[in-house]
Amino acid sequence: MAKGTVFFCQGCGYESSKWMGQCPGCKEWNTFVEEAAPKKRAGSKSSLTREKAMPVTLKEIELKEEERISTGIGELDRVLGGGIVAGSLMLVGGDPGIGKSTLLLQVCRNLAEEHHNVMYISGEESLKQIKLRAQRIGEFNDSLTLLCETNLEEIQDVVRAKKPEVVIIDSIQTMFHENISAAPGSVSQVRESTNTLMLIAKTLGIAIFIVGHVTKEGVVAGPRVLEHMVDTVLYFEGDRHASYRILRGVKNRFGSTNEIGVFEMQGNGLREVTNPSEFMLNGKPIGASGSVVTCSLEGTRPILVEIQALVSNTSFQIPRRTTVGIDFNRVNLLLAVLEKRAGMQLGGCDAYVNLTGGMRLSEPSIDLAVVAAIISSYRNRVVDEHTIVFGEVGLTGEVRGVAQAEMRIKEAAKMGFNRCIIPKSNYDAIRANGKPGIELVGVAGMIDLVDAL
Repeated sequence: MAKGTVFFCQGCGYESSKWMGQCPGCKEWNTFVEEAAPKKRAGSKSSLTREKAMPVTLKEIELKEEERISTGIGELDRVLGGGIVAGSLMLVGGDPGIGKSTLLLQVCRNLAEEHHNVMYISGEESLKQIKLRAQRIGEFNDSLTLLCETNLEEIQDVVRAKKPEVVIIDSIQTMFHENISAAPGSVSQVRESTNTLMLIAKTLGIAIFIVGHVTKEGVVAGPRVLEHMVDTVLYFEGDRHASYRILRGVKNRFGSTNEIGVFEMQGNGLREVTNPSEFMLNGKPIGASGSVVTCSLEGTRPILVEIQALVSNTSFQIPRRTTVGIDFNRVNLLLAVLEKRAGMQLGGCDAYVNLTGGMRLSEPSIDLAVVAAIISSYRNRVVDEHTIVFGEVGLTGEVRGVAQAEMRIKEAAKMGFNRCIIPKSNYDAIRANGKPGIELVGVAGMIDLVDAL
Protein backbone atom coordinates (compact mmCIF):
# COMPACT_ATOMS: atom_id res chain seq x y z
CA MET A 1 0.00 0.00 0.00
CA ALA A 2 1.31 3.43 -0.91
CA LYS A 3 1.73 5.99 1.85
CA GLY A 4 -1.41 8.00 2.56
CA THR A 5 -3.86 5.59 0.92
CA VAL A 6 -6.60 3.32 2.25
CA PHE A 7 -8.79 0.59 0.76
CA PHE A 8 -12.55 0.97 0.28
CA CYS A 9 -15.15 -1.69 -0.51
CA GLN A 10 -17.05 -0.75 -3.68
CA GLY A 11 -20.11 -2.60 -2.40
CA CYS A 12 -20.70 -1.12 1.05
CA GLY A 13 -17.96 1.49 1.56
CA TYR A 14 -16.10 -0.47 4.28
CA GLU A 15 -12.71 1.11 4.97
CA SER A 16 -9.54 -0.87 5.64
CA SER A 17 -5.85 -0.08 5.97
CA LYS A 18 -4.93 -3.11 3.82
CA TRP A 19 -6.38 -5.06 0.92
CA MET A 20 -8.66 -8.00 1.77
CA GLY A 21 -10.14 -10.62 -0.52
CA GLN A 22 -13.52 -10.67 1.23
CA CYS A 23 -15.21 -7.60 2.68
CA PRO A 24 -16.08 -8.04 6.40
CA GLY A 25 -19.06 -5.71 5.95
CA CYS A 26 -21.02 -7.10 2.97
CA LYS A 27 -19.15 -10.44 2.56
CA GLU A 28 -18.50 -9.75 -1.14
CA TRP A 29 -15.27 -10.90 -2.80
CA ASN A 30 -12.69 -8.77 -4.65
CA THR A 31 -14.45 -5.44 -4.09
CA PHE A 32 -11.62 -3.47 -2.41
CA VAL A 33 -10.02 -0.59 -4.31
CA GLU A 34 -7.12 1.59 -3.23
CA GLU A 35 -7.73 5.33 -2.86
CA ALA A 36 -6.10 8.30 -1.25
CA ALA A 37 -6.89 8.67 2.44
CA PRO A 38 -9.37 11.46 3.20
CA LYS A 39 -7.92 14.52 4.90
CA LYS A 40 -8.58 14.76 8.61
CA ARG A 41 -10.47 17.89 9.58
CA ALA A 42 -10.64 19.30 13.07
CA GLY A 43 -14.34 19.99 12.82
CA SER A 44 -17.06 19.59 10.23
CA LYS A 45 -17.95 22.95 8.74
CA SER A 46 -20.97 23.51 6.58
CA SER A 47 -22.07 26.62 4.75
CA LEU A 48 -25.66 25.51 5.39
CA THR A 49 -27.02 26.56 8.77
CA ARG A 50 -29.21 24.13 10.65
CA GLU A 51 -31.30 24.61 13.74
CA LYS A 52 -30.25 22.83 16.88
CA ALA A 53 -32.12 19.52 17.15
CA MET A 54 -34.22 18.97 20.27
CA PRO A 55 -36.07 15.78 21.28
CA VAL A 56 -39.88 15.84 21.09
CA THR A 57 -42.69 13.45 21.98
CA LEU A 58 -44.98 11.73 19.50
CA LYS A 59 -47.91 13.93 20.57
CA GLU A 60 -45.98 17.08 19.66
CA ILE A 61 -45.43 15.91 16.07
CA GLU A 62 -48.00 17.29 13.65
CA LEU A 63 -48.78 15.18 10.61
CA LYS A 64 -49.80 16.74 7.33
CA GLU A 65 -50.11 15.41 3.83
CA GLU A 66 -46.96 15.94 1.80
CA GLU A 67 -47.41 18.45 -0.99
CA ARG A 68 -46.25 16.88 -4.21
CA ILE A 69 -45.21 18.52 -7.45
CA SER A 70 -46.52 16.76 -10.55
CA THR A 71 -43.86 16.06 -13.16
CA GLY A 72 -46.40 16.23 -15.97
CA ILE A 73 -45.59 12.59 -16.81
CA GLY A 74 -48.23 10.27 -15.37
CA GLU A 75 -46.06 7.14 -15.49
CA LEU A 76 -43.26 8.85 -13.55
CA ASP A 77 -45.71 10.28 -11.01
CA ARG A 78 -47.06 6.75 -10.46
CA VAL A 79 -43.59 5.37 -9.71
CA LEU A 80 -42.74 8.31 -7.42
CA GLY A 81 -45.96 7.76 -5.45
CA GLY A 82 -47.91 10.75 -6.79
CA GLY A 83 -45.26 13.31 -7.64
CA ILE A 84 -42.09 14.98 -6.38
CA VAL A 85 -41.81 15.60 -2.63
CA ALA A 86 -39.99 18.79 -1.66
CA GLY A 87 -36.64 18.12 0.03
CA SER A 88 -36.35 14.58 -1.33
CA LEU A 89 -33.22 13.07 -2.87
CA MET A 90 -33.89 10.71 -5.80
CA LEU A 91 -31.41 8.46 -7.61
CA VAL A 92 -32.04 7.43 -11.24
CA GLY A 93 -29.90 4.58 -12.61
CA GLY A 94 -29.77 2.75 -15.92
CA ASP A 95 -27.59 1.60 -18.78
CA PRO A 96 -25.84 4.20 -20.97
CA GLY A 97 -28.15 5.55 -23.67
CA ILE A 98 -31.30 4.12 -22.05
CA GLY A 99 -32.92 7.57 -21.72
CA LYS A 100 -32.19 8.84 -18.20
CA SER A 101 -31.11 12.32 -19.27
CA THR A 102 -33.92 12.53 -21.83
CA LEU A 103 -36.56 11.69 -19.24
CA LEU A 104 -35.23 14.20 -16.73
CA LEU A 105 -35.00 16.91 -19.39
CA GLN A 106 -38.66 16.26 -20.24
CA VAL A 107 -39.45 16.61 -16.53
CA CYS A 108 -37.62 19.95 -16.53
CA ARG A 109 -39.67 21.12 -19.51
CA ASN A 110 -42.97 20.19 -17.90
CA LEU A 111 -42.06 21.78 -14.57
CA ALA A 112 -40.83 24.95 -16.29
CA GLU A 113 -44.15 25.24 -18.15
CA GLU A 114 -45.88 25.23 -14.74
CA HIS A 115 -43.55 28.08 -13.69
CA HIS A 116 -41.47 26.00 -11.28
CA ASN A 117 -37.84 27.09 -11.00
CA VAL A 118 -35.69 24.19 -12.23
CA MET A 119 -31.91 23.92 -12.51
CA TYR A 120 -30.19 21.31 -14.67
CA ILE A 121 -26.55 20.75 -13.63
CA SER A 122 -24.48 18.64 -16.00
CA GLY A 123 -20.97 17.37 -15.52
CA GLU A 124 -20.89 15.24 -18.67
CA GLU A 125 -22.32 17.41 -21.46
CA SER A 126 -21.69 20.95 -22.57
CA LEU A 127 -24.45 23.57 -22.75
CA LYS A 128 -24.60 23.22 -26.54
CA GLN A 129 -25.07 19.45 -26.30
CA ILE A 130 -27.91 19.91 -23.83
CA LYS A 131 -29.56 22.46 -26.10
CA LEU A 132 -29.36 20.11 -29.10
CA ARG A 133 -31.17 17.42 -27.09
CA ALA A 134 -33.66 19.97 -25.78
CA GLN A 135 -34.56 21.08 -29.32
CA ARG A 136 -35.70 17.53 -30.12
CA ILE A 137 -38.00 17.52 -27.08
CA GLY A 138 -39.74 20.86 -27.61
CA GLU A 139 -39.81 24.49 -26.55
CA PHE A 140 -38.49 25.54 -23.13
CA ASN A 141 -39.24 28.74 -21.22
CA ASP A 142 -36.99 30.82 -18.97
CA SER A 143 -37.94 28.94 -15.76
CA LEU A 144 -35.23 26.37 -16.61
CA THR A 145 -31.59 27.30 -16.01
CA LEU A 146 -28.56 25.25 -17.06
CA LEU A 147 -25.17 24.90 -15.40
CA CYS A 148 -22.08 22.95 -16.41
CA GLU A 149 -20.05 22.39 -13.26
CA THR A 150 -18.49 19.48 -11.35
CA ASN A 151 -17.20 21.25 -8.23
CA LEU A 152 -19.75 20.73 -5.46
CA GLU A 153 -18.59 23.81 -3.57
CA GLU A 154 -19.44 25.97 -6.59
CA ILE A 155 -22.72 24.11 -7.13
CA GLN A 156 -23.69 24.59 -3.51
CA ASP A 157 -23.14 28.36 -3.70
CA VAL A 158 -25.19 28.65 -6.91
CA VAL A 159 -28.07 26.60 -5.53
CA ARG A 160 -28.17 28.67 -2.34
CA ALA A 161 -28.23 31.88 -4.37
CA LYS A 162 -30.86 30.83 -6.95
CA LYS A 163 -32.97 28.61 -4.63
CA PRO A 164 -34.61 26.45 -7.35
CA GLU A 165 -37.45 24.07 -6.50
CA VAL A 166 -35.96 21.11 -8.39
CA VAL A 167 -32.32 20.35 -9.23
CA ILE A 168 -31.01 17.70 -11.65
CA ILE A 169 -27.45 16.37 -11.12
CA ASP A 170 -26.13 14.55 -14.20
CA SER A 171 -24.24 12.59 -13.04
CA ILE A 172 -23.02 11.89 -9.49
CA GLN A 173 -19.90 10.10 -10.79
CA THR A 174 -18.60 13.34 -12.31
CA MET A 175 -18.99 15.46 -9.17
CA PHE A 176 -16.09 16.03 -6.79
CA HIS A 177 -15.51 17.62 -3.41
CA GLU A 178 -12.38 19.70 -2.90
CA ASN A 179 -11.78 18.29 0.58
CA ILE A 180 -11.45 14.75 -0.86
CA SER A 181 -8.24 14.11 -2.76
CA ALA A 182 -9.59 11.02 -4.58
CA ALA A 183 -10.59 11.15 -8.25
CA PRO A 184 -14.22 11.84 -9.28
CA GLY A 185 -16.27 8.66 -9.39
CA SER A 186 -14.31 6.98 -6.61
CA VAL A 187 -15.97 5.55 -3.52
CA SER A 188 -14.88 8.48 -1.35
CA GLN A 189 -16.04 11.15 -3.80
CA VAL A 190 -19.43 9.53 -4.52
CA ARG A 191 -20.15 9.09 -0.83
CA GLU A 192 -19.11 12.64 0.12
CA SER A 193 -20.89 14.19 -2.88
CA THR A 194 -24.14 12.39 -2.08
CA ASN A 195 -23.88 13.46 1.55
CA THR A 196 -23.45 17.10 0.49
CA LEU A 197 -26.43 16.94 -1.87
CA MET A 198 -28.56 15.31 0.83
CA LEU A 199 -27.69 18.17 3.18
CA ILE A 200 -28.71 20.70 0.51
CA ALA A 201 -32.02 18.92 -0.14
CA LYS A 202 -33.02 18.57 3.51
CA THR A 203 -31.98 22.02 4.74
CA LEU A 204 -33.25 24.08 1.78
CA GLY A 205 -36.28 21.90 0.90
CA ILE A 206 -35.11 21.36 -2.68
CA ALA A 207 -35.99 18.18 -4.57
CA ILE A 208 -32.84 16.77 -6.19
CA PHE A 209 -32.60 14.12 -8.91
CA ILE A 210 -29.24 12.32 -9.14
CA VAL A 211 -28.25 10.37 -12.25
CA GLY A 212 -26.08 7.35 -11.46
CA HIS A 213 -24.00 5.14 -13.74
CA VAL A 214 -24.48 1.38 -13.51
CA THR A 215 -21.95 -1.45 -13.43
CA LYS A 216 -21.87 -4.47 -15.74
CA GLU A 217 -24.01 -6.31 -13.16
CA GLY A 218 -26.75 -3.70 -13.65
CA VAL A 219 -26.49 -1.96 -10.25
CA VAL A 220 -25.62 1.65 -9.52
CA ALA A 221 -21.86 2.18 -9.51
CA GLY A 222 -20.24 3.28 -6.28
CA PRO A 223 -20.73 2.20 -2.68
CA ARG A 224 -23.97 0.51 -1.67
CA VAL A 225 -24.40 3.20 0.97
CA LEU A 226 -25.34 5.54 -1.91
CA GLU A 227 -28.71 3.80 -2.27
CA HIS A 228 -29.23 3.88 1.51
CA MET A 229 -28.67 7.64 1.70
CA VAL A 230 -31.22 8.68 -0.93
CA ASP A 231 -35.01 8.69 -0.48
CA THR A 232 -35.92 7.08 -3.81
CA VAL A 233 -34.09 4.74 -6.18
CA LEU A 234 -35.39 4.37 -9.73
CA TYR A 235 -34.00 1.97 -12.32
CA PHE A 236 -34.46 2.44 -16.06
CA GLU A 237 -34.64 -0.97 -17.75
CA GLY A 238 -35.05 -2.23 -21.30
CA ASP A 239 -33.08 -2.93 -24.43
CA ARG A 240 -31.46 0.28 -25.65
CA HIS A 241 -31.93 -0.94 -29.24
CA ALA A 242 -35.70 -1.43 -28.74
CA SER A 243 -38.35 1.27 -28.32
CA TYR A 244 -39.73 0.27 -24.91
CA ARG A 245 -38.39 1.45 -21.55
CA ILE A 246 -39.47 0.36 -18.08
CA LEU A 247 -38.94 2.62 -15.06
CA ARG A 248 -38.99 0.61 -11.83
CA GLY A 249 -38.94 1.94 -8.27
CA VAL A 250 -36.80 -0.30 -6.05
CA LYS A 251 -36.84 2.06 -3.05
CA ASN A 252 -39.27 4.81 -2.17
CA ARG A 253 -39.77 6.41 1.22
CA PHE A 254 -42.82 8.28 -0.05
CA GLY A 255 -44.66 5.54 -1.95
CA SER A 256 -44.79 1.94 -3.10
CA THR A 257 -41.62 0.11 -4.17
CA ASN A 258 -43.40 -2.19 -6.63
CA GLU A 259 -44.71 0.33 -9.15
CA ILE A 260 -43.42 0.49 -12.71
CA GLY A 261 -43.80 2.99 -15.51
CA VAL A 262 -43.70 2.02 -19.19
CA PHE A 263 -42.34 4.37 -21.85
CA GLU A 264 -41.67 4.23 -25.57
CA MET A 265 -38.64 5.99 -27.04
CA GLN A 266 -39.49 8.21 -30.00
CA GLY A 267 -37.68 10.85 -31.99
CA ASN A 268 -38.94 13.69 -29.78
CA GLY A 269 -38.31 11.93 -26.46
CA LEU A 270 -40.06 9.38 -24.30
CA ARG A 271 -43.80 8.80 -24.65
CA GLU A 272 -45.96 7.31 -21.90
CA VAL A 273 -47.54 3.92 -22.50
CA THR A 274 -50.84 4.22 -20.63
CA ASN A 275 -51.97 0.70 -21.57
CA PRO A 276 -48.90 -1.52 -21.09
CA SER A 277 -50.93 -4.72 -21.53
CA GLU A 278 -51.76 -3.78 -25.11
CA PHE A 279 -48.17 -2.74 -25.69
CA MET A 280 -46.74 -6.01 -24.33
CA LEU A 281 -49.15 -8.19 -26.36
CA ASN A 282 -48.51 -6.34 -29.62
CA GLY A 283 -47.37 -8.85 -32.25
CA LYS A 284 -48.58 -11.94 -30.38
CA PRO A 285 -48.64 -14.95 -32.79
CA ILE A 286 -51.97 -16.57 -33.62
CA GLY A 287 -52.30 -20.33 -33.92
CA ALA A 288 -48.80 -21.10 -32.58
CA SER A 289 -48.16 -23.68 -29.87
CA GLY A 290 -46.18 -22.75 -26.79
CA SER A 291 -47.69 -19.25 -26.47
CA VAL A 292 -49.71 -18.42 -23.33
CA VAL A 293 -50.84 -15.08 -21.90
CA THR A 294 -50.63 -14.44 -18.17
CA CYS A 295 -51.29 -11.51 -15.83
CA SER A 296 -48.66 -10.17 -13.43
CA LEU A 297 -49.28 -7.59 -10.73
CA GLU A 298 -46.67 -4.82 -10.61
CA GLY A 299 -47.52 -2.71 -7.60
CA THR A 300 -51.16 -1.72 -8.08
CA ARG A 301 -51.12 -2.32 -11.85
CA PRO A 302 -52.05 -5.62 -13.54
CA ILE A 303 -50.10 -6.18 -16.76
CA LEU A 304 -50.77 -8.88 -19.34
CA VAL A 305 -47.64 -10.47 -20.81
CA GLU A 306 -47.01 -13.33 -23.20
CA ILE A 307 -44.92 -16.33 -22.18
CA GLN A 308 -43.42 -18.46 -24.95
CA ALA A 309 -41.93 -21.93 -24.58
CA LEU A 310 -40.16 -24.16 -27.07
CA VAL A 311 -39.62 -27.83 -26.23
CA SER A 312 -37.75 -30.01 -28.73
CA ASN A 313 -35.76 -33.25 -28.74
CA THR A 314 -32.18 -32.64 -27.69
CA SER A 315 -29.12 -33.54 -29.71
CA PHE A 316 -26.84 -33.29 -26.67
CA GLN A 317 -26.14 -35.67 -23.83
CA ILE A 318 -27.36 -33.06 -21.37
CA PRO A 319 -30.52 -31.18 -22.46
CA ARG A 320 -30.29 -27.41 -22.65
CA ARG A 321 -32.38 -25.08 -20.50
CA THR A 322 -32.55 -21.39 -21.43
CA THR A 323 -34.75 -18.64 -19.97
CA VAL A 324 -35.21 -14.94 -20.78
CA GLY A 325 -36.98 -12.67 -18.29
CA ILE A 326 -37.81 -15.54 -15.90
CA ASP A 327 -35.74 -17.07 -13.11
CA PHE A 328 -33.72 -19.98 -14.54
CA ASN A 329 -33.93 -22.12 -11.40
CA ARG A 330 -37.68 -21.60 -11.17
CA VAL A 331 -38.18 -22.96 -14.69
CA ASN A 332 -36.04 -26.01 -13.88
CA LEU A 333 -38.21 -26.60 -10.82
CA LEU A 334 -41.40 -26.44 -12.90
CA LEU A 335 -39.95 -28.87 -15.46
CA ALA A 336 -39.22 -31.32 -12.64
CA VAL A 337 -42.80 -30.97 -11.36
CA LEU A 338 -44.16 -31.74 -14.83
CA GLU A 339 -42.02 -34.87 -15.09
CA LYS A 340 -42.96 -36.14 -11.64
CA ARG A 341 -46.62 -35.09 -11.34
CA ALA A 342 -47.83 -35.04 -14.96
CA GLY A 343 -45.76 -37.94 -16.31
CA MET A 344 -44.12 -35.94 -19.12
CA GLN A 345 -40.72 -37.23 -20.23
CA LEU A 346 -38.86 -33.94 -20.54
CA GLY A 347 -35.42 -35.32 -19.62
CA GLY A 348 -34.55 -35.83 -23.29
CA CYS A 349 -35.80 -32.44 -24.49
CA ASP A 350 -34.32 -28.98 -24.74
CA ALA A 351 -36.53 -26.32 -23.15
CA TYR A 352 -36.46 -22.59 -23.93
CA VAL A 353 -38.75 -20.16 -22.08
CA ASN A 354 -39.06 -16.51 -23.04
CA LEU A 355 -40.98 -13.60 -21.50
CA THR A 356 -41.75 -11.27 -24.41
CA GLY A 357 -41.76 -7.48 -24.30
CA GLY A 358 -38.48 -7.15 -22.40
CA MET A 359 -40.13 -7.63 -19.01
CA ARG A 360 -38.42 -9.39 -16.10
CA LEU A 361 -40.82 -11.02 -13.66
CA SER A 362 -40.25 -12.99 -10.48
CA GLU A 363 -43.85 -13.18 -9.24
CA PRO A 364 -44.95 -16.78 -8.49
CA SER A 365 -48.32 -16.18 -10.15
CA ILE A 366 -46.78 -16.74 -13.60
CA ASP A 367 -45.85 -20.37 -12.73
CA LEU A 368 -49.05 -21.83 -14.14
CA ALA A 369 -48.62 -19.97 -17.43
CA VAL A 370 -45.03 -21.22 -17.77
CA VAL A 371 -46.24 -24.79 -17.20
CA ALA A 372 -49.09 -24.32 -19.71
CA ALA A 373 -46.69 -22.97 -22.36
CA ILE A 374 -44.32 -25.94 -21.86
CA ILE A 375 -47.22 -28.43 -22.13
CA SER A 376 -48.53 -26.67 -25.26
CA SER A 377 -45.14 -26.81 -26.98
CA TYR A 378 -44.38 -30.39 -25.85
CA ARG A 379 -47.67 -31.72 -27.20
CA ASN A 380 -47.79 -29.24 -30.10
CA ARG A 381 -51.30 -28.17 -29.12
CA VAL A 382 -52.37 -24.54 -29.49
CA VAL A 383 -53.82 -22.78 -26.44
CA ASP A 384 -56.90 -20.70 -27.30
CA GLU A 385 -55.79 -17.13 -28.00
CA HIS A 386 -58.60 -15.71 -25.82
CA THR A 387 -57.51 -17.70 -22.74
CA ILE A 388 -55.41 -16.31 -19.91
CA VAL A 389 -53.62 -18.41 -17.27
CA PHE A 390 -52.21 -17.48 -13.87
CA GLY A 391 -51.47 -19.27 -10.59
CA GLU A 392 -48.63 -20.52 -8.38
CA VAL A 393 -47.39 -24.12 -8.69
CA GLY A 394 -46.04 -26.11 -5.72
CA LEU A 395 -43.59 -29.02 -5.65
CA THR A 396 -46.37 -31.57 -5.19
CA GLY A 397 -48.07 -30.31 -8.34
CA GLU A 398 -50.79 -28.35 -6.54
CA VAL A 399 -51.96 -24.98 -7.86
CA ARG A 400 -52.05 -22.33 -5.15
CA GLY A 401 -54.09 -19.15 -5.09
CA VAL A 402 -52.67 -15.70 -5.86
CA ALA A 403 -53.43 -12.21 -4.57
CA GLN A 404 -55.75 -9.75 -6.32
CA ALA A 405 -57.24 -12.39 -8.62
CA GLU A 406 -60.36 -10.28 -9.36
CA MET A 407 -58.22 -7.34 -10.50
CA ARG A 408 -56.31 -9.61 -12.87
CA ILE A 409 -59.56 -11.02 -14.30
CA LYS A 410 -60.97 -7.51 -14.88
CA GLU A 411 -57.80 -6.56 -16.78
CA ALA A 412 -58.11 -9.71 -18.91
CA ALA A 413 -61.77 -8.97 -19.68
CA LYS A 414 -60.89 -5.38 -20.62
CA MET A 415 -58.32 -6.67 -23.12
CA GLY A 416 -60.87 -8.98 -24.80
CA PHE A 417 -60.11 -12.33 -23.12
CA ASN A 418 -63.16 -14.47 -22.40
CA ARG A 419 -61.67 -17.45 -20.52
CA CYS A 420 -59.43 -17.59 -17.43
CA ILE A 421 -57.68 -20.68 -16.04
CA ILE A 422 -57.07 -19.86 -12.38
CA PRO A 423 -56.36 -21.70 -9.09
CA LYS A 424 -59.31 -23.58 -7.58
CA SER A 425 -59.13 -21.55 -4.36
CA ASN A 426 -59.47 -18.26 -6.26
CA TYR A 427 -62.23 -19.78 -8.39
CA ASP A 428 -64.32 -20.69 -5.33
CA ALA A 429 -63.85 -17.26 -3.74
CA ILE A 430 -64.80 -15.36 -6.91
CA ARG A 431 -67.83 -17.53 -7.64
CA ALA A 432 -69.05 -16.96 -4.08
CA ASN A 433 -69.03 -13.20 -4.66
CA GLY A 434 -71.11 -13.39 -7.85
CA LYS A 435 -70.70 -13.81 -11.59
CA PRO A 436 -67.47 -12.26 -12.89
CA GLY A 437 -68.73 -11.80 -16.47
CA ILE A 438 -66.04 -14.08 -17.93
CA GLU A 439 -65.66 -17.86 -18.11
CA LEU A 440 -63.57 -19.19 -15.24
CA VAL A 441 -61.88 -22.57 -15.03
CA GLY A 442 -60.54 -23.62 -11.63
CA VAL A 443 -57.64 -26.07 -11.51
CA ALA A 444 -56.22 -27.77 -8.42
CA GLY A 445 -53.30 -29.70 -9.95
CA MET A 446 -51.36 -30.62 -13.08
CA ILE A 447 -53.93 -33.12 -14.30
CA ASP A 448 -56.69 -30.51 -14.11
CA LEU A 449 -54.50 -28.07 -16.06
CA VAL A 450 -53.88 -30.58 -18.85
CA ASP A 451 -57.62 -31.27 -19.12
CA ALA A 452 -58.41 -27.51 -19.15
CA LEU A 453 -55.91 -26.81 -21.91
